[in-house]
Amino acid sequence: MAEITVERVEKRFGTMKALSGIDLTVHDREFVVLVGPSGSGKSTLLRIIAGLDSPTEGRIAIDGAAMNGVAPKDRDVAMVFQSHALYPHMSVYDNLAFNLRIRGHERMEIDAKVREAAARLEITELLKRRPHQMSGGQRQRVAIGRALVRDPKVFLFDEPLSNLDAELRARLRTEIKRLHRELQRTSVYVTHDQIEAMTLADRVVVLRGGRIEQVGAPDELYARPANTFVGGFIGSPAMNIVSGRAGDGMIELEGGERFGFATPSQGPLIVGLRPEDLLLAPDGTTSAIRARVNLTEPTGADTLLLCSIGAKQDLCVRVSRHIHANEGDVLTLKPREDSVHLFHAETNQRLN
Repeated sequence: MAEITVERVEKRFGTMKALSGIDLTVHDREFVVLVGPSGSGKSTLLRIIAGLDSPTEGRIAIDGAAMNGVAPKDRDVAMVFQSHALYPHMSVYDNLAFNLRIRGHERMEIDAKVREAAARLEITELLKRRPHQMSGGQRQRVAIGRALVRDPKVFLFDEPLSNLDAELRARLRTEIKRLHRELQRTSVYVTHDQIEAMTLADRVVVLRGGRIEQVGAPDELYARPANTFVGGFIGSPAMNIVSGRAGDGMIELEGGERFGFATPSQGPLIVGLRPEDLLLAPDGTTSAIRARVNLTEPTGADTLLLCSIGAKQDLCVRVSRHIHANEGDVLTLKPREDSVHLFHAETNQRLN
């Protein structure tokens, strides 16, 4: 068992509160991703779990044993950093073997563990090289391998892919997911990239301003965001967030466009519409949104249409690459009825 329990954890740096009453359980063998914008507290929480920082208040436990005051080396966790943190004067082999040597493992055991990790990560041919002789992606594989050879209860990842280009990020993301499936170790992963969060996680923890906004499976956060922040943060391109008003079985958006939708309340509200849930309808369709195309962004399989309704309100629409629209065209859009998100006008919390 390697369950991580975080209870009422707070962290203050002087007068600044980085974490505010965090409660979270990471279950045995679960892959949990902490995601949020810069300054949300995700890396601070990870460092507290690792023992690299101490909570101002609250309790951390692994396997039911309190970790407050326990040194990082005694927590049976391994951490992969954004900066690789390799010893530049050592070969890949020696980087992988270093922690095992200082812990007193036998030479044959060290060699077996190093070569097994290298084979898993496809870096066997790099064992004699030094870090400066490798690419960024190769160095990050070595950093993951250094954590792997320790065979810890818990893996911790602090934005390990953020310095890599898009192709390498995608490739290593797949490798990390494969390793977790094979090794079945409890893992906590920090990123600001919601695509990484959605593709890697069993559960996603969305943080903002040192507080948890929502915890859930990726599909749950995407389909039923708890508030406008989660709705706008999860999903690419971002959800359209539009002020509106409900009444008489209709929703009127800021900008004057109206469409039919039965709402649980009347009066002001906030409407969330994902770009892929705005469907093209025939001209003249009643109870639809008319939007003027201002810009088109082909992305390959899809095209993003950046539109406006009324004088000020922007709207992003995702359509197939086979749909051709020009700047100035007026589209008729019908929201997918089961994908209209309604939020309270003042609290920004979900209504439907």
